[in-house]
Amino acid sequence: MPVLSVIVPFHNVEKYIGPCLDSISAQTLEELEVICVDDGSADEGSAEVEARMARDPRIALIRQDNHGVGHARNVGVRQASGDYLAFVDGDDVVPPDAFKRLVTSLEETGSDLACGNVMRLYRNLLIPSWAHRLAFAKPVRRTHITRHPLLLRDRMLWNKVYRRSFWNALGLCFPERMYEDQPVAMAAHIGAESVDVLAKVVYHWRHRDEPDASITQRRLEPGNLRDRLLSVLQTADLLVHGAPKLKPDFDRDTLDIDMAVAVEAVAAMGPAVDLSLVDLAVRYLDGVSAKAWQSIPFEQRLLVHLLHERRLEDLSGVFAQARDGRLRPKVGSAGLLRKRWYGRHSSMPGHLSEVSGELALLTRLVSLDWREGRLHGSGRVAVGTFDVGELRRVRVRIWMQERGTGEIVRLSDEESLPVWENAEQEDGGPLPEHAFPFRFAFDPGTLSRAQLARHGHWDLCVGLRGAGLRLEGRVAGPRWLPPLIPAPRRRAGLWLVPARNAKGAWGLRLRTAEAVIGEYRVDDGDLVVSGEMSDVGDGEPVLRLQRRSDGEEMYFPVALTGQDFQARVPLADIDERVGHESWWEVVIDQGTPIRPLVRTRQRSIATVAERRFLIDRGEDGCLLLAER
Repeated sequence: MPVLSVIVPFHNVEKYIGPCLDSISAQTLEELEVICVDDGSADEGSAEVEARMARDPRIALIRQDNHGVGHARNVGVRQASGDYLAFVDGDDVVPPDAFKRLVTSLEETGSDLACGNVMRLYRNLLIPSWAHRLAFAKPVRRTHITRHPLLLRDRMLWNKVYRRSFWNALGLCFPERMYEDQPVAMAAHIGAESVDVLAKVVYHWRHRDEPDASITQRRLEPGNLRDRLLSVLQTADLLVHGAPKLKPDFDRDTLDIDMAVAVEAVAAMGPAVDLSLVDLAVRYLDGVSAKAWQSIPFEQRLLVHLLHERRLEDLSGVFAQARDGRLRPKVGSAGLLRKRWYGRHSSMPGHLSEVSGELALLTRLVSLDWREGRLHGSGRVAVGTFDVGELRRVRVRIWMQERGTGEIVRLSDEESLPVWENAEQEDGGPLPEHAFPFRFAFDPGTLSRAQLARHGHWDLCVGLRGAGLRLEGRVAGPRWLPPLIPAPRRRAGLWLVPARNAKGAWGLRLRTAEAVIGEYRVDDGDLVVSGEMSDVGDGEPVLRLQRRSDGEEMYFPVALTGQDFQARVPLADIDERVGHESWWEVVIDQGTPIRPLVRTRQRSIATVAERRFLIDRGEDGCLLLAER
């Protein structure tokens, strides 16, 4: 008899089911059975399973008409004979030691359920799953969701092993609809005597790029939304009766995620919306506490409130404004001793209007350049996306602050009045923005010898004070928009390098340079980089691209002529981006890495083989290549 039964439902995942089963066959826990349930696939997925069955007698195949993944899982559970149960989706992958770690933990502790950390799989790139990162940061044995409430976000089936006797005693069964895993996973967490939490990664959850590839990519379809809302209601009911203290935490996540989908779907359907879907959303929202409502941003709170009030025409209009960046509610204050801040919108009731905890600065530089040896800049600072007309005159302060020491160099401190201006957006269109303008100038001569000697990194910061409001933050802005980063300047043998990081935050880096890039350009689809090295060494240098998200590296030859170097990087050959953006740092590898300083002010945006690249300078002055 097998120790573990692994249930693998699949439907039209011919491309992935083979690697999925290969990862299960390679498990270091060998005493397992693999029950594959073909849920009416129209592709050759079953043939891939049969090919693995010929090599691994532990794999079995059940075929059925398409009844959905919940039905398929129930069929698999009825066939299972192991002491433990696990579930794997047919397009995902399991690390080799995953099941052994989970089963061993259960056998050592006697817990009912063991669960582990998760990575998202984007093609060949693994990144931490945001839903699991915090809950699984540290291992915890014999805990429970009521003592480890971060497990509220652990609502998936497949990063777990369940004791079969516990599963049967609780009478767990999958609803035969989409989003069937959330109520079952939550019922298991609530019903368990104890749960083991493993910090080790036990599951690779694939992100699929194909259109309509997954349930979540079809989230706006009426049937999809109905099943999502039914699962939300079922899970909320489980918490009310089994772990009521956790319900507000669940509501915060649900208002932020599931209700955002409901708002978008209802707005997209317009007058054709099925009102029974609205009824399901309202039924859930009727049970949400005022504290949970206040946990989401004003804009989202307004939209969900309109859904709750069934004001669907107003919802569509406000959603369109928010989507286009045109929703700019006024912000104002009340109170004397303890000033509170409120968003003003005609459709938002007063008890849902407070925004004291969400006010933050949004900044952008409009210009930055060296003039007469000083670094001059101008920009705008807004309070989120609010209309700040009621604040009238405030003081805007700009300074640079050194990382590590916290030392400050003050640049400007002036009164400012808010003005409306069109701000360029990354999609190319302008949007009106209500913000306070500012200007500053930095004289490198104000840096002391000690400050220069530290070769530090200085962040450009902004503060806004007035009308009882005090906010501070980094000066930042959209990375793919102007202004250009000014060229570095030398002082006392150091390079003073204006720079901004991948998130668009500006600063000044003090550094030396063993190599300098004097020119880069895009030539016939290649990024051509040329410059000078202070010491060519004995080896043959290469140009190394390193992806920030996972450390993936690519190498390209460097041609040397004396101390001059040149390298060509075929942009079409670079690994395709993963997610919204991929960032690559460009380093010269000469046995030890050299981070070449880019001396030019230029910035290139190039389209090669239908891929869009930004060639720019990173926060330490080295070359940075981005794709989005």
